[in-house]
Amino acid sequence: MESVAAPRFSGVPGWLRGPLPILLSLPILALAQWATAQAPFLVYIASIVGVNVILAVSLNIVNGMTGQFSIGHAGFMAVGAYIAGKFSLETKDVYLPFMQSVAASDQLMFVFALLLGGAVAAVFGFLVGLPSLRLKGDYLAIVTLGFGEIIRVIVQNTEMFGRALGLSGIPQRSSIFMVMFWVFLTILAARRIASSAHGRSLLAIREDEIAAEAMGVNTTAYKVRAFVISAFFAGVAGGLFAHFVGIINPGSFTFVKSMEIVVMIVAGGLGSTTGSIVAAVFLTLLPEALRSIFTQLGGGDQTLAQRVDQIRMPIYGMLLVALMLLRPQGLFGTKEIWDVAPKWLSRRRKGMR
Repeated sequence: MESVAAPRFSGVPGWLRGPLPILLSLPILALAQWATAQAPFLVYIASIVGVNVILAVSLNIVNGMTGQFSIGHAGFMAVGAYIAGKFSLETKDVYLPFMQSVAASDQLMFVFALLLGGAVAAVFGFLVGLPSLRLKGDYLAIVTLGFGEIIRVIVQNTEMFGRALGLSGIPQRSSIFMVMFWVFLTILAARRIASSAHGRSLLAIREDEIAAEAMGVNTTAYKVRAFVISAFFAGVAGGLFAHFVGIINPGSFTFVKSMEIVVMIVAGGLGSTTGSIVAAVFLTLLPEALRSIFTQLGGGDQTLAQRVDQIRMPIYGMLLVALMLLRPQGLFGTKEIWDVAPKWLSRRRKGMR
């Protein structure tokens, strides 16, 4: 089992090391919010990318670090989206008197909605994970797939959630700042889990579960914890998604969405956080790039470009087959970019001599 190395801040007081990355990210995110204020399409695309990064990195905690095989991640996203969306619809006229402005009150209510959606998704993750994570491999995959479909059928037949029409009129309170802030928190949580004693137990389970049990690791408890953390961030991603599209319906959280996330983490490398990020960004932007290319090929005719969604999954499939043939371990394998980059740079320097 490979050791996990994570960047550390030297010369920084111990009490400041925990919140320091978050404090450093705030001015950068505020600058990004200001720079994209007049670019709504860019904000929309960046929000879609951010949500998919959160989903991929969170699923990587279960499928990559722990070595399980969950294919029902869209179910937890749906729970977070519907709970957060319903909460915002019911409280959209609520003003918190201790806040200085209506906008600040709305943003605080938005944060409450995201935390509520994530918490309910985490509870579902616990309820699903506790009995099912005693299973392994294909059996676990079937259980998680069944959970995702059960959630979709429930919301599709529940009047409170709008049945097949879903929820509409959700306040669009999301922003590039909020989406990227949660992206940063998800990545930070995944890296700190990987470099902790908890993470080493998860890696031990991935490498050899029987040996981990023999060494005293409570494998079921650790797998359930990983499942709960993963479900929480998936629920937050669903809440973010609901608040920048404004309309959600059961068709947004099908098995296809779960498989898209699985493709992202497999393509990036199971166990690699940076691999999940790179693959999520690439596969999210790929349909937009294809749409632009097809528009150019059609001489401005949108008919060909509108077929991108129909051919997206076959293209994903071909890319995945090619990747598995050429690089079965994914782009990064189980390594991170700071593990791969020094070796690549040293080879470049030797080649230049």
